[in-house]
Amino acid sequence: MSDPYEHDVVLWSERQASLLRRRAAGELVNDVELDWPNIAEEIETVGRNEIRACESHLVRALLHMLKAQAWPTSQDVPHWEAEARGQRDDARAAFTPSMTQRIDVATLYRRALRRLPDSIDGVPPLPVASDCPMTLDALLAEP
Repeated sequence: MSDPYEHDVVLWSERQASLLRRRAAGELVNDVELDWPNIAEEIETVGRNEIRACESHLVRALLHMLKAQAWPTSQDVPHWEAEARGQRDDARAAFTPSMTQRIDVATLYRRALRRLPDSIDGVPPLPVASDCPMTLDALLAEP
């Protein structure tokens, strides 16, 4: 018999949730049926995914901000600025205070720099800062 967690995580999660709800309601359930190691892993994964989602929005915001700086005369600047605002809004919505110590803006900035194209419409970029000029608080601040 295969491990339900490995074989069908949807079915596994529904079963585990049902058992946990029953136990929380005071019903006696067979503890052997509760897959504690994988339940704990899934709970940790939820937190990691929330952080990654916020970081993803921040990288996209930084990338659009960098494009606007590197190609300031491009007709796409208004679009890039709007995208950066939208991504910052989405990051702000995804952000929780416990993420502060877990999000490294310098690392996110380097990721955005690596995604910056070598040229747009055949035009190379103007120089941009190699180190992030913004703090996490500044990126998350309301405009």
